[in-house]
Amino acid sequence: MSALKEAGLDSLPGAGAEILNDRVRRMISKGKCSGREWLDVMRAAHQLDITTSATMMFGHIETLDERFEHLVWLREVQAENRKSKGFIAFILALQDEGTLLRRVKGIRNSVSGDEYIRMIAISRIMLPNIINIQASWLTVGKAIAQVCLHAGANDFGSIMIEENVVSAAGAPHRFTSNGIQDAIREAGFEPALRNQQYEYRDIPEMIEQQVITY
Repeated sequence: MSALKEAGLDSLPGAGAEILNDRVRRMISKGKCSGREWLDVMRAAHQLDITTSATMMFGHIETLDERFEHLVWLREVQAENRKSKGFIAFILALQDEGTLLRRVKGIRNSVSGDEYIRMIAISRIMLPNIINIQASWLTVGKAIAQVCLHAGANDFGSIMIEENVVSAAGAPHRFTSNGIQDAIREAGFEPALRNQQYEYRDIPEMIEQQVITY
């Protein structure tokens, strides 16, 4: 990681966290690292002043206790960090269409829109040291994501040039850049463009013509 930083790396995505409890990981993500190893990677990145994000893919076989355990462990790792921004964002995700969990094991995601919104609110309360919480419009759609902005989320997500994970799992939602801005305004907020480090930037004129969305 030090070599990557020297070559220009300044952030890591937070995917792969799934649910950090190893009972769950053995069942839904066999072959991936343990929850402790995932957290240790994030610790190492923070010590090198590399910002990261964290996800939670929930609504399958985890218990409510395991959801809270996940949030507590993220909060504790963030509290250890004194050298960088650490976890710069937390993203809640859920999607099961087309996955092996559903097709082979019969495990269905039963999370309602109301429950997703409540989890956003709980995350804001449980993670006071992670500034940005993202509502995943890609998996929950426009209307629920708009409500999430009133429940604690401050990030609506973004246009993705290419996305092959949740779209393969059946995410049906699409947006243009103008559509995202309109949705944020409809919810009563002012949209702003940011970079990876959550620093505001001007909206380029060419982005207004962007129509390729995932």
